[in-house]
Amino acid sequence: MIRRFPTLTALTFLSACATVPQASPPPAPVTVRIAGINDFHGNLMPLSSPREVQTPDGQGVSVPVGGAAWLAGAIAGIRAQNEYSMVISAGDMIGASPLASAAFLDEPAIGVMNRIGVDFNAVGNHEFDKGWHELKRIAEGGCEKHTLRQPCAVEPDFGGANFPFLSANVVTDNGETLFPAYGLKTFGEGENAVTIGVIGLPLRDVPNLVTPSGVADLTFGDESDAINVYVQELASQGADAIVVAIHQGLYNEPQSDTNGCGNVEGELLPILGRLDPRVDLVVSGHTHRAYVCDYATIDATRPFLVTSAGYGASQVTDIALIIDPARNEVTAKTAHNVTVQSEGKAKDGSALQTSDALPEITPDPAIAAYVARYVDAVAEVAKRPAGKISGQAIITDDDEVETALGDMIADAQLAATREAGAQIALMNNAGVRASLVPADDGSLTFGDIYAVQPFGNTLITRTFTGDQVLALLEQQFDDAAKKQILAPSAGFAFAYDRSRPKGDRIVSATLNGDPINPLKSYRLTMNSFLAAGGDGFTVLTEGTQTTTGGNDLDAFEAWLKAVPLRQLPEPDRVTNLTPR
Repeated sequence: MIRRFPTLTALTFLSACATVPQASPPPAPVTVRIAGINDFHGNLMPLSSPREVQTPDGQGVSVPVGGAAWLAGAIAGIRAQNEYSMVISAGDMIGASPLASAAFLDEPAIGVMNRIGVDFNAVGNHEFDKGWHELKRIAEGGCEKHTLRQPCAVEPDFGGANFPFLSANVVTDNGETLFPAYGLKTFGEGENAVTIGVIGLPLRDVPNLVTPSGVADLTFGDESDAINVYVQELASQGADAIVVAIHQGLYNEPQSDTNGCGNVEGELLPILGRLDPRVDLVVSGHTHRAYVCDYATIDATRPFLVTSAGYGASQVTDIALIIDPARNEVTAKTAHNVTVQSEGKAKDGSALQTSDALPEITPDPAIAAYVARYVDAVAEVAKRPAGKISGQAIITDDDEVETALGDMIADAQLAATREAGAQIALMNNAGVRASLVPADDGSLTFGDIYAVQPFGNTLITRTFTGDQVLALLEQQFDDAAKKQILAPSAGFAFAYDRSRPKGDRIVSATLNGDPINPLKSYRLTMNSFLAAGGDGFTVLTEGTQTTTGGNDLDAFEAWLKAVPLRQLPEPDRVTNLTPR
């Protein structure tokens, strides 16, 4: 057999005609747009008062903000910028809500968020206001009754949330997290696909902020430890970007700079300082501040962004993550807060002025119609007359400042429990949720007073020794409880000096002018949240001879109506003697 071989010329020709494989171009960067929200608190309608915000050129303007329909419009505008988008909430979506949502157990707040298309919600402290069993119902649907209010009053087939609630550091007695610790969402296909991992969790201090029975059998762990465990798990599952949604926050100055991070402080800082550097973005909340922080300016080894969108849908954070699918990492990120400018009416019925320097947002008509169902359902209750007061009772963001409104609530609680032997009543300032601004003739509606005390607490009266009363007052300043003073009822007064040693900061305490006697007994009234040790006031759990009274809001309404015009008290029951 003769074998023939190609000639050199033929070999040369064949070599010249061969096709050399070309390398495929690397996949293009992928942008995922995220709308970050927090502390919605069931604000279906625009906020009752205009808010001071900054225009893009740095000017301060006062405009109406918020409302579910306008929030939906703002988020739609953010989504429209890119093919891929998601919505992440950092907690307190529900709880401490206006009447239109709270009267229906915040079911309409969940309905709104379903329609907006939220992807993940980290539980906050207010999600636990009515206990974790009711929280489970809100998340999963159904009409099982866990509170005094009737579920499913407007929507008989309430189905719960269409998105996961996340609680990475909340563990039940069987060792599992109450809700999933994290979730994953993938955009695109093949080599162009990118996956976002989202870890969600509340602040570990939840048991001090809600009625303890509502979180019985739950353990709230260290935030940083929980996050870092699940960062590793998400990385092993191929997440290209890792987002943390945490209900804890920062304080920035000036507050009006909603896209800045000046003079930043707060309980979130030590948590951030321990995070795994693979985190790309932290969506935060709880402090009701709006900010955008580049944490790399604090710690170059942790170059993540930290954002918050204020309170009540007044802002939404527009975040862009640019991801390289080939390198499986975020290569760039940007964020800025968008003011949700809406519309509203002043007390005289005139329209509140808006600003041409801020984006005009078109409200979502379908969500507006959905909200209207609930507003109509609660309208008659909200309009009910609830007494008159002699002026505006304004609260501040500083819970360490005595206010006439806090004192009024304490007075009302004392009056309601006199028959139980009450001599003193104390109200936690952090539980006073809104100012009271009456109509021109001083009249108030039930909706007005509900906004002040939306929790539905009962009144508890207990006997304490004078020594326990003094120990309770010291807890205001022991750095373990939430920073606030307790508003005292008429006849009870105290003075303090923060410069004195811990445990000796109360300078004086008197009842009807007489010093509190450590050996005597006193009957003291508080709301059921405080009675369970809420806000860190554990001394209040130690009383004896407990008498349970009525609802705190009912007591306030009855006290207001007891006279034709209730005079605002002079806030002179608490004296700060701390040297300045």
